[in-house]
Amino acid sequence: MKPFTFSKPENLGKALSIKKDTVQFIAGGTNLLDLMKKNIAGPDAVLDITTALSSKIEQQGKGVRIGAMVRNSAITTDKTILSKYPLVAKAVLAGASPQIRNMASTAGNLLQRTRCPYFYDITTPCNKRKPGSGCSAINGENRMNAIVGYNEQCVAVHPSDLCVALAALDATVATTDKNKKQLSIPFKDFHKLPGDTPQLDNNLPANAIITSVDIAENPFSKNFYYLKLRDRDSYAFALVSVAAALHLQDNHIADARLASGGVAHKPWRWYEAEQYLKGKAPSASTFSAAADIVIKDVKPLSNNGFKKSMLRGAVETALQNCLTA
Repeated sequence: MKPFTFSKPENLGKALSIKKDTVQFIAGGTNLLDLMKKNIAGPDAVLDITTALSSKIEQQGKGVRIGAMVRNSAITTDKTILSKYPLVAKAVLAGASPQIRNMASTAGNLLQRTRCPYFYDITTPCNKRKPGSGCSAINGENRMNAIVGYNEQCVAVHPSDLCVALAALDATVATTDKNKKQLSIPFKDFHKLPGDTPQLDNNLPANAIITSVDIAENPFSKNFYYLKLRDRDSYAFALVSVAAALHLQDNHIADARLASGGVAHKPWRWYEAEQYLKGKAPSASTFSAAADIVIKDVKPLSNNGFKKSMLRGAVETALQNCLTA
């Protein structure tokens, strides 16, 4: 590990005044420390921001504001989240382990990096580590990698469970830069696809910081489900995950949300399937047709063809479970 200096700014303004490309913020450290140990991240200085950012979950208008420093475990026990946004708590409980959830922060969860094995193996080419070096996974061991939204530059997937639920609920990401300029980024635009810059995971402005995640009031607190399929029940990232939510009125689907993890470089919304579900009666045939829409354009890699049928089944199962949640 590269030597670094360590400090703890007393407030947000101080933290932002110090931040630059060679300086890294640390909150829970559940991902950054791994990156530093593997010599993937090598900051000159590390700034502990645990007391510089909010760790509160508060009402924001008719919605909720989750402070950047709210621990993942706190999300799963908060009364407002459990009563009005339970899909978020369900997703968090599917992720990581109790020990990690006790340390991991909300903002840190959004910023965590892929677990693609080639990204962590510094002896292999990886465009995320070294742009222009190539993607070892595209023709290599890509069982865990993308089936949609990828290109020849990168086939990595985003690892978060929390982010899948936030994507499904159209959350927004509040940020502040060193000039105190505040920006609210729709969650669908926060994470990015590889494009020509596979080394960039998101659209957070340079040297800015996430201050909160905001979720507007929505009608998805009753009929929802989060399904995560993985190799083992804990300490494993998703092969495929599905966040599903239905708003039912008069035995019809007034609105629907479907998002997935483990399939793309960002949490992936299935907008066409959502539109199909609207106005339909909730039934096995309706859910089966929606699942067919989800998988029609996916393109598995050489070693993850099983994800297509797994995804189809996961979508059907998640939607069915929305009716009994």
